[in-house]
Amino acid sequence: MFRIFAVVFVCLALTAACSRREAPVPQKTVEEKNLVIGLIPEEHIFDQLDRYKPIADYLSGKIGMKIKLKVLPRYGNIIDNFVSSGMDGAFFGSFTYTLAHAKLGVEVLARPENIEGISTYHGLIFVRKDSGIRTAEDMKGKRFAFVDKATTAGYLLPIEYFCKHGIRNYKAYLKEAYFTGTHEDAIYDVLNKKADVGAAKNTVYERLAKEDAKIKKELIVLERSPNVPENGLAVRKDLDNSLKKKLKDALLSMQNDPEGAKVLAAFGARRFIETTDQDYKSVADYAKEAGIDLSTYDYMNE
Repeated sequence: MFRIFAVVFVCLALTAACSRREAPVPQKTVEEKNLVIGLIPEEHIFDQLDRYKPIADYLSGKIGMKIKLKVLPRYGNIIDNFVSSGMDGAFFGSFTYTLAHAKLGVEVLARPENIEGISTYHGLIFVRKDSGIRTAEDMKGKRFAFVDKATTAGYLLPIEYFCKHGIRNYKAYLKEAYFTGTHEDAIYDVLNKKADVGAAKNTVYERLAKEDAKIKKELIVLERSPNVPENGLAVRKDLDNSLKKKLKDALLSMQNDPEGAKVLAAFGARRFIETTDQDYKSVADYAKEAGIDLSTYDYMNE
């Protein structure tokens, strides 16, 4: 009986050992790696996604990694959420890039050049022609439509404008100052008499003026800012260098590829050009003139 139990035990042990050896090793599931690129709310969310998605799809094919776009509800959010949302890069506006570079160390790669060969934009301050407002003095007690505290055209320009005219506390000077969230809304708030004065990006103003004759007919521009770099793609500083190079090379050579040229045309650009941090020096200088310290600046709207 002992020998029978011993034989059975040995057989069971051998069977278990064989089972362990022959059991298939589970294969690890490899999750698709997405590159998350943020977009500022220059236009309404769906317009932004529609405009940038072909660029993202094209780059995805060139770098072998899917690019996922994320539109932020606010300009300032793109800095707050860059790390918390796991973003790898963003198409920053000139002021948001300058802030993000100072606070996060992001590195700019390239920016678009439009069909006319222009790769910059400027801010505008505008009013209705029938408002009677033509100077900073005329703005006292009026309603001002800003875009966002993290924009060059929609906030930095008017702040510097007020400072230049000796107005340090615009909130006390104006009857009301509020943030529209998009350049488009700031323009239409003035056109529709919700606000007396507004500030916005010239490229959005000019595009809307082509679509809506009332803008050119009923509004007048009082002031413009210096030229600053158009929205450029910047990435986190610790992104893999080979991936940075792939992204940059793909952007800078798009115009030489028939598929890329088609995407560029739909985007309203003829090519992307190399861009460095030095290109944003004018923005940093402009902020300094307005009394803004980039390292401590509170960009959240009040």
